[in-house]
Amino acid sequence: MADKIRRPVVSGTFYPFSKASLDRMLSRLFDGVPRNNFVFVVSPHAGYEYSGRTAAFAISSLKSAKNFIILGPNHNAIGHEFAIVSSGSWETPLGNADIDTSLAKELLKCDVLIEDELGHAHEHSIEVQLPFLKRLFAGFKFVPISISNIDYSSEFLSQCETLGKQIAKTIRGKNIGVIASSDFSHYLPAKIADSKDAKAIEMIKKLDPKGFFETLEEIDASVCGYGPIAVLMYAAKNLGMKSVEVVNHTNSGDGTGDYSSVVAYYAIGFR
Repeated sequence: MADKIRRPVVSGTFYPFSKASLDRMLSRLFDGVPRNNFVFVVSPHAGYEYSGRTAAFAISSLKSAKNFIILGPNHNAIGHEFAIVSSGSWETPLGNADIDTSLAKELLKCDVLIEDELGHAHEHSIEVQLPFLKRLFAGFKFVPISISNIDYSSEFLSQCETLGKQIAKTIRGKNIGVIASSDFSHYLPAKIADSKDAKAIEMIKKLDPKGFFETLEEIDASVCGYGPIAVLMYAAKNLGMKSVEVVNHTNSGDGTGDYSSVVAYYAIGFR
């Protein structure tokens, strides 16, 4: 298992397959993007031509670290609902990214997590974060956690809380960053997307996971990484974080010119 390599599933579609082409694209996406020192971020996961600029803002906002936990939604509903992988490497065009086995084993003390490669086998939401991290944080290790989109129930929220508390306990006093991979409104006119997302982000800024879930249900939201975001919020609350800021916001219309039906992207920092 230690030498097991996960092959990328969206290399050549969501981002360039070749190292040279990916390097050029990342140089363009990071151009003029400031660094920051947030401990947690929300980062989008669409094709780089659409969400890459906002993802660059998100990853640039992370303070320097050598270890990261990446929480991503499982769009395919394959595998366990809370799936972690604790060993091996993930291949990227910029080189392999190794999993931090010792960190993963600490997180596996959480009752909701199950070791399950299938939950990651066909999912892109964590994979697309890795080239951005490779660009800025040489030699980093990470732990991938895939979370299925279940519902807005109190039971699912409780599971997110359990994981958030375990993450907080595990990383307290350590220099470990956490990324929640999520896009926001899907396939809505830009103005409607902005209005809906503003209500959801208000709850995120208040670090109110229960209010976040209630708001998402009330507005019939299409935020795909709501589970990972809730986990991030619980971890932030347990670590005493107070500041939540929107660092960047774009939507797919900025690339296509069509604002009649967009997907919205936000970079959000926590500290």
